[in-house]
Amino acid sequence: MNTYQYVAKDKDGRTVIGSLEGVTELEIAEVLHKKGLIVVTVSYVKNHKIKVKAKGVKLDDLVIFSRQLATMVEAGISLVHALGILGEQIEDKDFRNVIITVRQDIEGGMNFPDALKKHPKVFSELFRNMAKAGETSGMLNEVLDRLATFLEKQAALTRKVVSSLVYPAVVVTMAGLITAVLLLKVVPTFKSIFDTLGGQLPFPTQVLIFISDLFRKYFFILVGVLFAVGFVLKKYINTEGGRLKFDFFVLKVPVIGQLFRKVAVAKFVRTFSTLVKSGVSIMNTLEIVSRTSGNKVVEKAIIGCSNAVRDGEQIWVPLSKSGIFPPMVTRMIAVGEQTGQLEKMLSKIADFYDDQVDAATQALSSLIEPLVIAFLGTVVGGIVIALFLPIFKISELLSK
Repeated sequence: MNTYQYVAKDKDGRTVIGSLEGVTELEIAEVLHKKGLIVVTVSYVKNHKIKVKAKGVKLDDLVIFSRQLATMVEAGISLVHALGILGEQIEDKDFRNVIITVRQDIEGGMNFPDALKKHPKVFSELFRNMAKAGETSGMLNEVLDRLATFLEKQAALTRKVVSSLVYPAVVVTMAGLITAVLLLKVVPTFKSIFDTLGGQLPFPTQVLIFISDLFRKYFFILVGVLFAVGFVLKKYINTEGGRLKFDFFVLKVPVIGQLFRKVAVAKFVRTFSTLVKSGVSIMNTLEIVSRTSGNKVVEKAIIGCSNAVRDGEQIWVPLSKSGIFPPMVTRMIAVGEQTGQLEKMLSKIADFYDDQVDAATQALSSLIEPLVIAFLGTVVGGIVIALFLPIFKISELLSK
């Protein structure tokens, strides 16, 4: 296939510039005529392929892209032209290449959702289906704006959860490093001093020196074992059964489990609400939501719900039987189904659970902080006390 640059006029006399792939100039001219365009020039350009890496993009970049594209389409700018503008100003090189490729595919006669489908790492199934619903209904700008709002809320939700877990993770890591330094460097120095002085060491000090010797002798073996266990565990979690058991375990962990359950519910109802509002069918919505839930236990519950709905049941019935979703959620969905206001009810539930996630992250931070301090005091303080016990003993003997 060759690439041809063309200049044409539309029915309103406006100049349209673009490029298409084809075998001959005549073939390109025929394609343009079918589109209702009057050909001015068609010229061959050297064919070049843009390398697109199969990797995702930042959620914030996707939010900005969706919002800007919605604004341009609403302003009357054609989709191809809007994608061309955005392709020039996006800073991320890989994302820019993806947008340029999407634009070229649309110029070649492909519809918007199919062009997005070629880049599943960038555009999720949810994004593609909403784009399809928007293009079919003629409300692409509204759907893209709604999608941008949805992605913003998802990004905010993710940031809340990450921020609540970063502090304890950093503190525990620092505590581990400090402990390792004490065992590898500080304790051996004190041990040589104690050997010089002689005498019977207190039992806690003996235990500490034994652990330090063991740690120094088998340090690399221990590190290797930890990496091996981590690797095997990761491989197991990546299996279907392993992921299901791991996600079930996460939901059962005290405090953290409640937070992740609320996050899963908030994500479910927000995605459900956005898809229903955008005109995606209930069955397609349930399938998409199940695959984007991020938790295999929740996914299994939604798949069961999808099968039950296909058999004629109302949505709230299988959700309530799953035991994953709180009674308030299923009851409000039931009211929404009965009154024909499902979309409205889902939006209310999503807003409520966003607040619940806020409260849960704050509670988690408040609970973890004293626990981390207690952990540091016990471990580091215990080591320091064990090291100074012999010194205290010598001081007592000298005072006598």
